[in-house]
Amino acid sequence: MKKYFIQKTPFVVPTTDGKLIEEHHGIATTNNPEISIAHMIAPPKWSEPFQTPEFEEYTYIIKGKKQFIIEDEIVILEAGQSIKIEKNTRVQYSNPFNEPCEYIAICKPAFDFTKVHREE
Repeated sequence: MKKYFIQKTPFVVPTTDGKLIEEHHGIATTNNPEISIAHMIAPPKWSEPFQTPEFEEYTYIIKGKKQFIIEDEIVILEAGQSIKIEKNTRVQYSNPFNEPCEYIAICKPAFDFTKVHREE
């Protein structure tokens, strides 16, 4: 039995806001609840509601900029920078800029819609 798995066909998560989400490892692709790894591209002017997830989220910016509102603090990351956000932290993600933002997101445990707790 091989001790590795190469992901050649990530799951493209259906979205309605123009954001590309390609899950390489996680619940949707490998049925792994421990960790999820996704490649994402957020279009210009994209945003999502505040959330308080039950998982840590790490983000590494490949291209562009991404805005985070963490509790009440605004943080902007640029290409080459990364951040770790602790679980149970109220956060809002957005790309209020004029260029797309390409990044990698890692969630531990894996991203799960039932544990993200988005505000509506």
